[in-house]
Amino acid sequence: MWRPPSRLRDSYDVVIVGAGAHGLATAYYLKQHGITNVAVLDKGYIGGGAAGRNTTILRSNYKTPEGARFYDASVKLYEGLAQDLNFNLLFSQIGHMTLAHSDRAMFVMANRAEVNRLQGIDSRLITPEEVQELAPAMYVGPETTYPIMGALYHPPGGIIRHDAVVWGYARGADEGGAEIHPGTEVTGFEMEGGRISAVRTSRGRVKAGVVLNCTAGWSSIVNDMAGVPLPITTHILQACVTEPVKPFLDVVVVSSQMHVYISQSDRGEFVMGSEIEPWTTYRMNGTLNFLQDLSRHTLELFPQLERARLLRAWAGLCDLSPDYSPILGTTAVENFHVSAGWGTYGFKAAPIVGKTLAELVATGRTPELIAPFTLERFYEDRLVSELAAAAVSH
Repeated sequence: MWRPPSRLRDSYDVVIVGAGAHGLATAYYLKQHGITNVAVLDKGYIGGGAAGRNTTILRSNYKTPEGARFYDASVKLYEGLAQDLNFNLLFSQIGHMTLAHSDRAMFVMANRAEVNRLQGIDSRLITPEEVQELAPAMYVGPETTYPIMGALYHPPGGIIRHDAVVWGYARGADEGGAEIHPGTEVTGFEMEGGRISAVRTSRGRVKAGVVLNCTAGWSSIVNDMAGVPLPITTHILQACVTEPVKPFLDVVVVSSQMHVYISQSDRGEFVMGSEIEPWTTYRMNGTLNFLQDLSRHTLELFPQLERARLLRAWAGLCDLSPDYSPILGTTAVENFHVSAGWGTYGFKAAPIVGKTLAELVATGRTPELIAPFTLERFYEDRLVSELAAAAVSH
């Protein structure tokens, strides 16, 4: 679907580190500004990081006005992305439902719903009866461990084939002239006059006009090479999937109290995840505790899955910022820009990240939509706290 990697050229107008959804999306949208001398480098394979390890959920019902506007713009781009890329992304806007199990949870959901509605986002509180109507197979009877008081319902939310998004952007970027170089590890940067003059890689040295860091959990390591430390910590997030079963769930279900989120794929598999692990690590090893806790809470909601077999489990890296919002845009190094600190939200934002970073590179001006998320906010005490926006990490 894209050209096989050739030798690296001596120089590029733009070098993007990370061939995941963010890096490839940026390369794709750069061609709209006439910038085609672009290299996308990755030490692994295309989409081998967070882009290929997430649980495919899309939504925009975030807590802060800045976050809600940003992710809503991304969902709107996702809605037309299959046509733009001429690639079937299997996007299903089946709706997203966050369960509330207490009066306090209902208050928080009501607050989020009002923030969303003020931004023109379809998000509202629903009753237990409406919850049952949306998910008739889910057990909401009197013997539930955590009674369901209601839910925050977000109809535009849904699921999408994450691999297809990566492949579609890769093909589109390639058609636009960008070169994609997997198996090419960035080992350092050469600095000159407060700028990056060249990128050192495992396949040689290339000169660069602009450099972008789109490496998710590895962002702090790449940034350290440029002398721009990031205030993030890296954790693992685990997920698992069952064997295919007859479809009976056509809405995304999330429970903050149970720390679980569940959806059913087009193939009938139940895709499930939980909270990030509290320790910092780069070792993506699964744990038995995760499987035990997740299975227990899933069965409390869907006891009919008792005999379903787990096909596989996996883990990915998450880079968490202090306020749980991303770090986007310019840095103290003039021609070095970042897309980092995404935690568990990164895949949802891929289209709008690519579009805004491409605009930043082309114009030299920070787009209004990402201005609240610049690295400088941590030095100017203007945080954008999304800590309560994710019922669990998804």
